[in-house]
Amino acid sequence: MLTDAIAQYQNRINHFLEQQLACLPDHATDLKSAMQHGALLGGKRIRPFLVYSVGDMLGVSLDKLDICAAAIECIHAYSLIHDDLPAMDDDDLRRGQPTVHIAFDEATAILAGDALQTLAFEILSGDTEFTPQQQLAMICSVSKAAGYLGMCGGQAIDLASTDKQIDLDRLTQLHALKTGALISCSVELAIIAADANDADRASLMKYAQSLGLAFQVQDDILDITSSTEELGKPQGSDEESNKSTFPQLLGLQGAQQTATQLIEDALSALSKLPYNTQLIEQFAQYIVARRV
Repeated sequence: MLTDAIAQYQNRINHFLEQQLACLPDHATDLKSAMQHGALLGGKRIRPFLVYSVGDMLGVSLDKLDICAAAIECIHAYSLIHDDLPAMDDDDLRRGQPTVHIAFDEATAILAGDALQTLAFEILSGDTEFTPQQQLAMICSVSKAAGYLGMCGGQAIDLASTDKQIDLDRLTQLHALKTGALISCSVELAIIAADANDADRASLMKYAQSLGLAFQVQDDILDITSSTEELGKPQGSDEESNKSTFPQLLGLQGAQQTATQLIEDALSALSKLPYNTQLIEQFAQYIVARRV
């Protein structure tokens, strides 16, 4: 069930993003190609999956959810393009392929990230079936999750913490912002699309927050336990970059226990919902069982 759903939603978001990018005029062909390279070159599509699976559970049509899924994935793709730049993590490989600044050049990569970020808001603010109030709430949610209060703030902490030893609270804050904010936003977009009530919102956001942190803990674990071929990027890159990680602070076993506890917290939050939560329960368990 989970495997089929992941494949279905991956195919759906890939097709929708292909359409969105193909419709762009060709006045800057290198930039358009770089955007396509950064957005369409594979990926787990974790965030679109959450938009689709939670939204569908809440009774929202997949056609409406395409908008939300595409917007959050454009933001994610932009973040990866910029994260790979020489001034940031300086990575040459992403999803087993050359990063955008390697495949094109650094200036084009910066512009590709910028253009994908703004495309997200163009998609959200366009002609949709959502009410203006829903559109505004979605734009606000994505803005916060992507900016100082979310991903960018977390990335700044990450850069400032390189070559330094930080404690567990600071590391948790870093990743709750850098990684967790967009994952939580994916669920929040589905909540907004469904006009869910406050009780359902609270349970789903607790699920999302626990899931987002568990995802990062597992990423840290995989960075030392998986191969470069499995990861699609250099193995051990966090250690080589002198970054603090959960295994470094807690030990490998301690990090694994933390990831497991976070998933238990996520599942506990779902138990309060009056819906069939089987799919997103399975997805939570997949987060800590995955090898990539």
